[in-house]
Amino acid sequence: MNDLLSYEVLSNSIRSWLICLTFIAFVFAIKKYLSRTISRVLFRLIRHSSWKIDQKSFVELLLQPMQLFLIVTFTMLALDSLNFPAILDIEVYHISFRRIVDGLAKGVFVVIFIWLLRRIIDFIAMLMEQRANLTTDTADNQMVVFFKDFFKAILVIIGILLVIRFSFNKNITTYLAGLSIVAGALALAARESLENLIASFIIFFDKPFHVGDLVKVQSITGTVEKIGLRSTRIRTDQKTFVTVPNKQMVDSIMDNLTLRTFRRADLKLEISLQTSSVKLDHAIAGIKSILSHPAIENYVTYLSDITGNAFLIHVEYYTGIIPVADFNQLKQTVNLDILRLLESLQVELAGEVKEVLIRS
Repeated sequence: MNDLLSYEVLSNSIRSWLICLTFIAFVFAIKKYLSRTISRVLFRLIRHSSWKIDQKSFVELLLQPMQLFLIVTFTMLALDSLNFPAILDIEVYHISFRRIVDGLAKGVFVVIFIWLLRRIIDFIAMLMEQRANLTTDTADNQMVVFFKDFFKAILVIIGILLVIRFSFNKNITTYLAGLSIVAGALALAARESLENLIASFIIFFDKPFHVGDLVKVQSITGTVEKIGLRSTRIRTDQKTFVTVPNKQMVDSIMDNLTLRTFRRADLKLEISLQTSSVKLDHAIAGIKSILSHPAIENYVTYLSDITGNAFLIHVEYYTGIIPVADFNQLKQTVNLDILRLLESLQVELAGEVKEVLIRS
């Protein structure tokens, strides 16, 4: 029996293969339990009394990447205890097959480790978002989403550098020096993208608008649905989805309609020149009476001008921040009441009656 276990297969004894495979099979068998246990321990280490999130959410978030991380780690440790098979000690394009396998293993290890860290960032963002929801300021929620995407992108860059370092055995300092030169060239070539990135930081710290605000920038009016690293997404009143570069949101004249304190409506009445001053007085007084509406907070009505074609009465009134549908209904009510008033006073609008004289 000892002779059989000592028999070598692929440069290793059968005993060594059995121990290695048994260890790997054991890890596969307990991977779920071990992952949950490590996740619970991590949760207890970083737990804070003010958290309103349960342990199960944290464990479920880390379970899948933790399982893969443990399998790859222990499999690499088990296989490293064996001798590399001599039959596989060949070269592929002047690179030994052993080096290729070693590089692939390290690359997989780095990728899974970065995946695990990204999940931890998701969990931290979940906690920060939970705290942000306790405040009325939506800027806190924007900051959470922004920095979550930012740090996850940084992790990807770090992961790529680690793969270059450990999988390809390259000195990343030389690559970083070269990347600085390339970054300078790319910054010139992608100047607009860089400006949009800087503008996104300005938006988040200066806070000219938030997600959910109704804004008007250039010829676009709509509700802000998302603020990203490069652009801001706006849902227009026609329900179209417009992407506006952040640089334009910062450099252009942007009107945040949500921050206005009143809604304004105005009306210009052109009264016929045949109307007497007494009727004009009655009309203006009647319009002021109509504007004494509970929903109207302030108003101005006066005879603004006398032209060769009409008397001009300017009507302007303000309401509080009421829904658009209610505001439009109020405008319709006011306009109809003014028309009824003019009809009752027998006041004609300019251009209603035209006389054509034909002389022979």
